[in-house]
Amino acid sequence: MRRHWVAYGVAMVVTAALTAAVVALLMNIRERKHEARQTYVQLVELSEETVDPAEWGRNFPREYDGYKRTVDTQRTRYGGSENVSKLDEDPVWRRIFAGYAFGVDYREERGHAYSLEDQKQTLRTKQFKQPGACLQCHAGGMRRVYETVGGGDVQTGFEKVNAMPLEDAWKHVEHPIACIDCHDPVTMQLRVTRPGFLNAIKLVKAAEGIPNYDPNTMATRQEMRTFVCGQCHVEYYFKGKEKLLTYPWHKGLKVEQIEAYYDEVGHTDWTHAETGAPVLKAQHPEFEMWSQGVHARSGVACADCHMPYKREGAAKVTDHHIRSPLLNVSRACLQCHHFSEAEMLARAEAIQGRTQDLLDRAETALVALLDALLAAKRRGATERNLAPARQLQRKAQFRLDFISAENSMGFHAPQEAARILAEAIDYARQGQLEAERIRE
Repeated sequence: MRRHWVAYGVAMVVTAALTAAVVALLMNIRERKHEARQTYVQLVELSEETVDPAEWGRNFPREYDGYKRTVDTQRTRYGGSENVSKLDEDPVWRRIFAGYAFGVDYREERGHAYSLEDQKQTLRTKQFKQPGACLQCHAGGMRRVYETVGGGDVQTGFEKVNAMPLEDAWKHVEHPIACIDCHDPVTMQLRVTRPGFLNAIKLVKAAEGIPNYDPNTMATRQEMRTFVCGQCHVEYYFKGKEKLLTYPWHKGLKVEQIEAYYDEVGHTDWTHAETGAPVLKAQHPEFEMWSQGVHARSGVACADCHMPYKREGAAKVTDHHIRSPLLNVSRACLQCHHFSEAEMLARAEAIQGRTQDLLDRAETALVALLDALLAAKRRGATERNLAPARQLQRKAQFRLDFISAENSMGFHAPQEAARILAEAIDYARQGQLEAERIRE
């Protein structure tokens, strides 16, 4: 009888323990579900005046932790965010950019947290006069700056700041690229704040039969996860004496369409110091190249690869440590591609390696053209006789630079990158032959 009561007591204790464990588990699940639903705790009220990312970080500590890590300097095989001189790594670019600011200082881009500091430190702003137009993509809170300078009108302020000396424009800002540049401070929705992009995307969409396009009211959320990046990662130029920052998308996003627009309006970035050719400088046309690739056609946004989701506890967070997907293959690539990390990295680097090989060939061909033009000038060639070879230099150099300046080393659109570099080689060799034919 006693054994019976002992067994009964043990059963009661075990049952109570199991019940407590199940209750604790259910409570934990409930707490985790609540944590997942609670996207943030509002500790400070944000507004258009709140530019400092640290203030946003009080409400969004997870995202701010990622943003702060954009100070990291990491290398991939063909790029990265270290502050290294591209001119020292490949000195021939000093000849390619002869007579231009990029021939004096041309460095690898660092993370967003350095965007304003790096602009102030480069010799391109210390030794050369630059317009306030440069500030659009290097400082935080530019929409508010444009409103203030423009008396409440963003476009007016945009035009006024563009025309300022850069040193004067700097007086209006304190922070690098910030949260407010991509998020509405009240709703937290993604938004485009840069007039350069807003003006240009209207042209692109109008050509597609969509008039008066405004991404902030008409784009899908997935499209906005690319557009917020496309605000700045683009090709551009400063138009006219007003230095109006303009994205040259009037005829389309492809390199030859951009070139055709420049030819039509007579734009030249500078006259090459060695050859006298009217040449163009490509900036960083990531949006244009991405638009030609398979990821764009598949609906993959910039943020899917460069800011992939991650888990912190039960919360699903967009990683604001913006960086190369090759430094984060597991979350950036394997959510869609079901291969090993080693296999995905090898595939990406194979594309980049082949692009680098073509870049090297195009660079060699362009240098041969420069040499041929110099030789023709020494032989006393006239300006009229030099003109055809110089125009071929313009074509070859713009295509070479278009891929070199673009930050994916061909990965965003491999076949398009190969096509552009093949044309660069062809135009350079045509120009070399043209220059070698000149005898007087």
